[in-house]
Amino acid sequence: MRITNQQVAGHMFLRQLYADGYFPDHVVDKGREILLRLCERIEAEQPPDLAAVYALSHAATEEFNLLEAEFEAAGSEIETVAREEIAEDFWFVASAYGFTGADVEELIATRDW
Repeated sequence: MRITNQQVAGHMFLRQLYADGYFPDHVVDKGREILLRLCERIEAEQPPDLAAVYALSHAATEEFNLLEAEFEAAGSEIETVAREEIAEDFWFVASAYGFTGADVEELIATRDW
């Protein structure tokens, strides 16, 4: 599916992680794909309220939980900088789709990083 939201289509997800050599691009690419899939799901399912958005973001957060092992295998980890960047992009996604009242901590409530 192609992203139709122009704000999202033009957004550079995980910019700080790509800019920092500590985070391997091939793993960051997978994180970017998780966020893009979240956008695709929001566009396809058109969640009616925050509860539905949170359910979608929790599923995407679970994917990031699994990605932690790949960061570690590559000599990296989801640490403070990464956590903040990932959280900001989750909030960006919610906001771009009109859910500006989303709580960033609730968007990623299922995280274990």
